[in-house]
Amino acid sequence: MKKIYLAIASLVGVAVIASSCHKTDVNVNTQLTPDVFPQTPAQYTAASGAVYIALRNDYTGAYFFSQSQTTDENLLAIFRSDWVDGNRYMELHRHTWTKDNAGVNAIWYFMTNMIGITNQTLSIFKSAPAGAAKNTSVAELKTMRAFAYFMMVDNFGNVPLDTLYGSKDPAPQATRTQVFNFVESELKNAIPYLKPDVSGATYGLPTKWLAYSILAKMYLNAAVYTGTPRYDDCIAACDQIINSKNYSIESMANYLQMFYPTNGPSMKEFIFAIPYDASVSGNLIFARYNLNRNLGIRYLYSGSTPGGFTNPVMNQASGNGLVNNRPSGPSMTTSEYYAYFDDPNDIRNKQWLTGQQYWQDGSPIMVSTTKAGYDQFFKGTADEGKQTYVYPLVLTPLPFRPRTGTNSDYDLGGDEIAWNTGYRNNKFLADYTNTINRNQNNDFPVFRYSDIVLMKAEAILRGGAPTLGATALSLVNQIKANRTTSPALTSINLDGIYSERVKEFAFEGWHRNDMIRFGKYENTYGLGKTNADTYRRLFPIPSSGFQTNPKLVQNPGY
Repeated sequence: MKKIYLAIASLVGVAVIASSCHKTDVNVNTQLTPDVFPQTPAQYTAASGAVYIALRNDYTGAYFFSQSQTTDENLLAIFRSDWVDGNRYMELHRHTWTKDNAGVNAIWYFMTNMIGITNQTLSIFKSAPAGAAKNTSVAELKTMRAFAYFMMVDNFGNVPLDTLYGSKDPAPQATRTQVFNFVESELKNAIPYLKPDVSGATYGLPTKWLAYSILAKMYLNAAVYTGTPRYDDCIAACDQIINSKNYSIESMANYLQMFYPTNGPSMKEFIFAIPYDASVSGNLIFARYNLNRNLGIRYLYSGSTPGGFTNPVMNQASGNGLVNNRPSGPSMTTSEYYAYFDDPNDIRNKQWLTGQQYWQDGSPIMVSTTKAGYDQFFKGTADEGKQTYVYPLVLTPLPFRPRTGTNSDYDLGGDEIAWNTGYRNNKFLADYTNTINRNQNNDFPVFRYSDIVLMKAEAILRGGAPTLGATALSLVNQIKANRTTSPALTSINLDGIYSERVKEFAFEGWHRNDMIRFGKYENTYGLGKTNADTYRRLFPIPSSGFQTNPKLVQNPGY
């Protein structure tokens, strides 16, 4: 199943939907015209490939950064001259971004491009022969477009509702409530035509259960989006998935395996996942950012190898085949976020790299450098600074303020002390199966069954009526029973739900959404994040948006 996107995209090159570039004055020299192609379900899937490729290309890139690095979950620090990048990451972390931030521009393009490609594909399908295959494919595409609009309404608020391909008149800006209602209507209309089966054949494609998952997430956030709570509707959407009996919570033994390079359709929690293939561009490369740069060999990053002897010392000039293809290693979590992982018996603790690091046999990882390379503020002579220095690799927590003497108050420094600062998330384990490049085969789950369970629990606590004999407490304990050997909870409140969501969905792209809903987005955390402007719960419409649509109105505060 790791080759699923090769199959989906196999016919895209011969279909006119292969690109979002809309040059309309070109003669079409092909027999694959809409009246004969597509016709079969496989042909429809292949012809829709550009939509799924658009989702894959940046969901785990710029979009993930915007959802994670604007929160206490993750930040990308500066290391003297490395990873400055116009301060784009610092602005995301400190909530000081403007409409010209490169990350903001990237997510606007990501979403609008996905919508545009979907509109283009749907316009071609209009001429295809009527039938069940067409009905299902159109419903799948409209579900994907609805998901893109869900991301738009969540991140930008008021956005244009553009559903026509080829129109020369830019769509006017719709209110957040209007976009919410559009997404709800599109999903409800699509559900009767979406496939109910859960199998390798539907893996990575929209099913009824994806549509209900998006609806549940919409309804849970309805009070934020529209001012009107919809908690009973959230519970009803969750119950559709629960009652389907298609999914279950993975055991404690399998939790970490859900995110390994070998994951896929066998994962019992995956309602909708984006399949990644290391041989295809537009990939998940989390290990590049999250692995400490001295841990490439330990986790076999991009073909790294420990060489022909035991317990190698890292960064030696020579080492019997020792190869350290260094990860970039700039990303880390904040001390505030990591504090939620306070149960020593919880399997989810093992997604983190903290403290002293060891080889597989339990021996400590040692790193060879110089005294000045270890500490750029070394007080000895220049000659002393060049002396070899071997130290045990220990990852230290991120402080609220960096060391005195660095280039800025967001700069950790350019030495080993700096690079070993910060606890790292290793949930999406480096792809030890790929020795060619830094791409990973780990599929990325967008919706998991545990999210459905916790959304229902939260909706009950916020005022929704319990159903199916479940309570908020019993639902949360369903998760806990499969994550920790500690005793079940005896009570639960909204703070407890939030804590559980932090543990369960770390680095899965939902934390910004959660922080806003729980009123924690304006908290102080990380490397000097103190800005508490509430208008930053929405991003500004970037300059590029106004260039293509002059009817847009900027979000308040920008």
